[in-house]
Amino acid sequence: MARNAAKKILIVVIITALIAVFRIFDLQQYLTLSYMKESRERFALLYAMHRTSVIAVYIVIYILASSLSLPGAVILMTLATGALFGLWTGTIVASLASTIGATLACFVSRFILRDWVQKKMGDKLRTVNEGIEREGSLYLFTLRLIPVCPFCLINLLMGLTKMPLRTFCWVSLIGMLPATIVFVNAGRELARIDSLSEILSPGLLLSFVLLGIFLIAARKTLTWYRSKRDTPAKD
Repeated sequence: MARNAAKKILIVVIITALIAVFRIFDLQQYLTLSYMKESRERFALLYAMHRTSVIAVYIVIYILASSLSLPGAVILMTLATGALFGLWTGTIVASLASTIGATLACFVSRFILRDWVQKKMGDKLRTVNEGIEREGSLYLFTLRLIPVCPFCLINLLMGLTKMPLRTFCWVSLIGMLPATIVFVNAGRELARIDSLSEILSPGLLLSFVLLGIFLIAARKTLTWYRSKRDTPAKD
């Protein structure tokens, strides 16, 4: 017990220190659309000279930004990925980094918060876990598919459930892929983008929402059909 408590304190200290460094040195300025547009040519030149090193460093920065749930970091980093690496390489880099970052955030949430939340909200959390067991990976997949659901909130909430981390990881990877491709592709035209609203148009968001609803409806229909099929017929 004491060792686990010490580990939790250490993780909290590390996270707090990283966030403090981010605030003290005003690193938020480097995660803005205007800065990324201004720095695009410098990044491109650096990438042309040191491809492997730039990709490795970028992945580490992306993972840190996403795991710390920095405001707007995931979207902006994904845009910059498209501008710097192009569609195919950018999609691979963004998918890998965002998935690792999300999984780390989920792990931290589970390791630090789940026992405390379990004590405070035992009955409600049990209901959530039962829903996770019934819907399985489809529930998380639907949340990931709809980009209006906050990235950091999904990581936090899934950390409070009993979903295996390996399931969380691969479902997040697949579920975030459509939105990742959209943002990476938009990043290729970074110089023409003035705001994120130009990417997340109402029509695009509606498409993601409708697809998520379709997946849930299909799962519900399949469950209903199986229950009817397995129910013995009355004489």
